Parts: sequence; C-alpha cells; structure tokens
Amino acid sequence: MMEKQLVKNFKLSLYLIVPLLCIWGLKVLLSGPSSEMSGGQTSLEISEAVPEIISYNFDVKPILSDKCYTCHGPDAEARQANLRLDTEEGAFGVAKNLSNLPIIKSGDPKGSALVFHINSTDPKNQMPPPDSNLSLSSQQKQILEKWIEQGASWEGHWAYQVPKKAEVPQTRYQDWAQNEIDNFVAAKLENKGLNPSSLAEKEIILRRLAFDLTGLPPSLELMDQFLEDESELAYEKMVDHLMAQPQFGERMASVWLDVARYADTHGYQDDLERVMWPWRDWVINAFNKNLPYDEFITWQLAGDLLDEPTLEQIVATGYNRNHKITQEGGVIDEEYRVEYVADRAVTTSKALMGITVECARCHDHKYDAVSQKEFFSLYSFFNNVDEKGRIEYGETPAPFVTIDKKIAAEELSFLHLPDSIAKVELMVMEEVENLRTTYTLARGQYDAPDQEVQPGTPARILPFDKTYAQNRLGLAKWFFDEKNPLTSRVVVNRFWQQFFGRGLVATPEDFGNQGARPSHPELLDWLAVTFRTQDQWDIKKFIKRVVLSATYRQSSKTSLEASRLDPTNVFLAYYPRQKLPAEMIRDNALVTSGLLNGTIGGPSVKPHQPEGLWEETTSGQGLTQYQPDGGVNRYRRSLYTFWKRTVPPPNMITFDAPTRDLCTVERQKTSTPLQSLVLLNDPQFYSAAEAIANKIDTEDTLQTEREKILKLFRTITLRTPNEAEKKLLSDYFDALLSNNEQASENPLVDMALLIYNLDETTQKS
Repeated sequence: MMEKQLVKNFKLSLYLIVPLLCIWGLKVLLSGPSSEMSGGQTSLEISEAVPEIISYNFDVKPILSDKCYTCHGPDAEARQANLRLDTEEGAFGVAKNLSNLPIIKSGDPKGSALVFHINSTDPKNQMPPPDSNLSLSSQQKQILEKWIEQGASWEGHWAYQVPKKAEVPQTRYQDWAQNEIDNFVAAKLENKGLNPSSLAEKEIILRRLAFDLTGLPPSLELMDQFLEDESELAYEKMVDHLMAQPQFGERMASVWLDVARYADTHGYQDDLERVMWPWRDWVINAFNKNLPYDEFITWQLAGDLLDEPTLEQIVATGYNRNHKITQEGGVIDEEYRVEYVADRAVTTSKALMGITVECARCHDHKYDAVSQKEFFSLYSFFNNVDEKGRIEYGETPAPFVTIDKKIAAEELSFLHLPDSIAKVELMVMEEVENLRTTYTLARGQYDAPDQEVQPGTPARILPFDKTYAQNRLGLAKWFFDEKNPLTSRVVVNRFWQQFFGRGLVATPEDFGNQGARPSHPELLDWLAVTFRTQDQWDIKKFIKRVVLSATYRQSSKTSLEASRLDPTNVFLAYYPRQKLPAEMIRDNALVTSGLLNGTIGGPSVKPHQPEGLWEETTSGQGLTQYQPDGGVNRYRRSLYTFWKRTVPPPNMITFDAPTRDLCTVERQKTSTPLQSLVLLNDPQFYSAAEAIANKIDTEDTLQTEREKILKLFRTITLRTPNEAEKKLLSDYFDALLSNNEQASENPLVDMALLIYNLDETTQKS
C-alpha cells in the first residue's frame, strides 16, 4: 500500500510545488527581505571608504596575506627575491634585489619600496606581477599607503595574541540590550548606521530556542504554557527548563560528533562495522552533567594519562580513535598507522586551535607560521599508541576496553547497554611502554624519516612549556594554559556559530593568516576571556548568556536599509535565518507526528533508506546488506542513525550532513530540488505525514475540515496562520479533494507533506 502511495506521491510532487511557491511568496511579502544563507566567506566591507585609522591586523595584513604571501611569505621554497612580508624584520628590511629602497619606511610612503612597486605600471617592477592574477584595488593601495603614512605600526597576527577583556561599550540602545553581548553588537550597529531589530514574537523565539537547546521543537503544551506566562522571567525560566532536559546533551553531542568524525564503521573500501556508540553515550552525558570544557577536552585527549584514571575517563579517549581504519589486504601496515597518527594531530588542531596544520605535513606552511618540524612535533604526542595499521576482519583494534553489564551498571551508569548485548569492546587510548622516536617525514611519506623531533607545539602560537609532561596530558595542559591565545577563542566562536549560523570568525577551521577577520573582535575576546575566567569553562553558563541576549532574541525581519548597508547581516541587525541541520529536519517530523522514540543513548539504529545502496558500494566484503530496523527503533532520533562512512544516510547527506571521513567544524549550506523531493517522497516523512494526519483526523475536539487544517498547520509550525495563509491552505485542501485520483486517501496527508516542505518548517526562524 505504501509503495503505491509513494509512486502516486512522486507524481504529485510537481502539483505540490505550485502551492508551495505560493505560500513561500506570501511569506516573503509578509516578512520582508531575508538574509543570505551562503556558507562562504563573507566580506566585512559595506563600503569602499578607506578607514580613518588603519589597523595592521584588520586592514593591512589581509591584503598582504591574500596578495603577497604566495611569493613573500613563510614558505621558503616559494619565496622570491629573498623578501618576506610576513615578519617585521623582513617587512622593514631593504629590497636589495628590487629598488634598493627600504621595503617599508615608517611615515614615508614615497620612500617605501612597497608603495613604489604596487603603483608601478612597468611590468618589470609591478607588484603583484601582472601574470599572478593578484592585482590590488585602488582602495587596497590607499590602505597600504595610509598605513605607512600613519607610522606603519606592526602587530602580531590577531589570533596569536592573548585575548584581553575589552571594556563593555556604552550605546544609545541600552534599553534594548539585555546583557554585555548586546552592548558590543549595538555599538557595532551604531557605528555602521544600522539599528537592531525588535524582539521576535514568543511563538518564534520558543521554537528557535527549543531547536537550539534540544534539537527538537517544543510541544504545543509547552508553547501554550509559555504564551500564557506573562511574567518578566518567563523566557529565562524556559531557558533553564530546556537546558535541564536530557535532550540538551543530545543536541550538543550532534555537533561534537561532526568535529570528532564519529561513525559506526571503519571506512575505506570494505568499511566494516565498529562499536563506538559507548563513547557517544559518554559525550551526551558529559554535556548533560555540564562537565567543564577544559575537563571535557582533557579527558578525551588524555583521560588514560590522568592520575588513577576512572573507566569513564578512559572511555572518553575514544575521541582519538574515531578516525578511519583499514581492513584491506595488501596494505602496508606502517603507512596506515602513520595516517592514523596524522589524523589525530590534524583533527585536534582544527577542533581546538582552528589552524590548518595539515598543510605543514609535507612542507613548511605556506601562509601560517607552522613549520614541518612543528607539525611532526605535534604529531609525536599521538605517536605512542600500540596500534596496527591494518586490522583483521571482525577484530576490535587494540587498545580497547571490554564493558559488560556489571561494569556498565557499576562504573558507567550513563551507558545504555541493551539486554540483547552482553558486552562491547570500545577502542580507547593507551601509551606503549617503550615510546617511539618521532621524525619529520620527507614529503609526509611514512618511509622517509628525516630529522628527529621532540613533542612540541607551534612556537608562534605558544611555545610548549617544558614543565608539562611530553605526552597527551601535557598537550591538554598547553591548550588550557592561560597564555594560549586560541583555545577559548576557537570554542566560543564555534558555540556562536551553533546559535547564529556563522561564527564571529567566519572561518572556524582557520584562524590563521588566510582566515576571515572577526566581525566583532572586541566581543570575541570578551567572550573568550569571560568563558575562561568568569565562567570557569562552564558550557551551560556560557550558552545561557548567549540565548538571553537581545541579539539572539531578535526578530528575523529586516528593513530594506539594513539589507542595503549589510546585505549578508554580518553585523547582526536581525536574527539570521538558517536552515535546520539534517537531523533536526527529520526529528521535527518525528516529534510533530508523535512517532519519535525518545530513548536516550545506546547502539545505532537503521531507519529506512533506498534499497541497494550498500550493495552498489562494496567489493563483496564487509557490510553489504542494509536491513532496516522494525518497530519503534526506526523512529529514534537521527543522532542514533547508523553512520556508514562510505554510504552515509542518504536523506541526511541530501541536507548537507558530512560523511565524517574527516573533522568537520562547519557544514555546507545548500538548497537543492532534491531536498524537496526527499521531504515529499521519503518513506520516513510520508510515515510522519500519515501519522499526524490520522491523529488529527480522529481528534474529537476537531469537528470541521477547517479546524483540522489549522491544527495541522499549528502542530508542525507551532504558530497560528494569518488570514491570507488560512485561505491558501483551504484552497489547496479543496484542490486536493477535487483531484482525488492523484491525492492520498486522506487529503490531510498531502497537506502535512506540503507543510513539512515549507521553508518555515525547515528553517530555525
């Protein structure tokens, strides 16, 4: 019956799109211009005016990095004319092989070789060279000249300076501001000639808040309770309520699984199953019990090296074993072991430092101050695990811990070990007794050892304190050293991105020379210092501060003037509209339909997916047959969906979920016709539409079709439609009734599919 209906529903897809477009168009008219949802880097410039006071870090360095570092940067092999512009010594030296002028002469643009060469029209002298395709704009030339005229003040890279807590600015929007965050945002808006938006309606803000804090929509009962509460503390009480729910840990874990590259299979060609879900259970529990961020990271990096480590702390180190592992015959064991070590170094750097150190595996970094030697010094922290490069089929790669029901009950109460499973083996970290000697590897090749190195960190960021142990625990202490300029900045930026769709630094994976400038540098540093010192790495306290801010509670409606001055809403004159992550789109359908199985933790499950996908992508070994779970397991939260690296869940990949082959700190953001087709035809969404339609159709309090339609709309969107929308919905329902050959037996099913497909349903605001 369902298969026939699905075929019919596919034919109905085009028919559905018409009213969908009508409703979308109406919403555009009612809400005004929307923000861009592009995931690319966004220019922070809203005018071509040259700043009055030129900042080296925020005005000059981006120009030098983009246009000059390729030939005059950190990469010694690519460097031309023996000239460096990435160091103060080099930039203020003499251009011996060019004009013989000082490269930069403080206060004297005409006496500076830099100005001479960027303004030259002679191809022999012009910089950047005409054939480089790196020409400077008139504005960029003016900025460089003005900076030299103003004294050419040199600063180290902003991200490598220890953050300082800026004074909270005063603003004319004090009545609008709810906390310090708003003062910083309002001051920037004021400076740019923009105004903040009013607070969003209560229906909108609670839906937004619930998705952000639990990953699920609020119930209608909770919404009604919130709407009826007229007290000043109504919103804060709701924040506390949602943070106290176990779903909070699931929501936070879903983001960290991307960062930690969690999957249920080993990867590579054969891609056999692995058991890592106990580590996932630990992550959920860590967020729910509000484990401080410094402990959350330290346990994962080096829980096994703590004094008398608990089993829980050892389980946490599963983070380091989430990388791919091969089972393929004929591979070179050491080659793959080296890959695993490099993966751990790269993942930890991207996750905690926001630095692309992988570029330095084969050679000195071309743009950032990370040498190849420093890469392998970092690599050496992870090079002492007693592991193999290739594992046998069915083997749990050592080292691992065995967890049975007795151990789970006594030491790991958060672990949800089902009755059907007697014990599990979980990959963890354990140091070898005889530590390996680490070498730099020529071109990054496993069989080309060169220079011996000791454990260490990039000196330009923060030299490694020799009082720290030269192991992963020492590395963890380095990350949380009060002088480390990156750790707190990187994590508060990632949290900000989680709530606003874009970080204060738009490149969360790259705080280096090629990364984006902070849109609000003073706010970024204020948050970083506050999180480290005042909050003592308390995640819930930090998040509460963010969601209580007026900046977060703003309406998503904007004005034509704001769209003109700041078309991508970099400065947050309104709350940015964002597509929900793949997991939330599916979970929203399960919750609103009443199908969701809310069990917390445990093994991964297999909901429906198209037949034949696994068979088409295997070599006949490993996991070749996909057998969907039956009963309520097929309706568990998307967080628990079985993740095969070579064939991730197709409906979630369609909505931009990553493969988890590598660390992902920011997902792509796309809008494609395939997404609509999934919402209209995927059996999981059809089952949800059928369930909610049947539930509403049999509700005793709903007497008329109009009442049922309105209840359906409110259940899914959590708001009451306006009069124009009511008419559109009624007209569409009538059209379904008059085209009964194409419609479902229950037209409310098609209505539900339509509403699930709305931008409003798939977006957070």
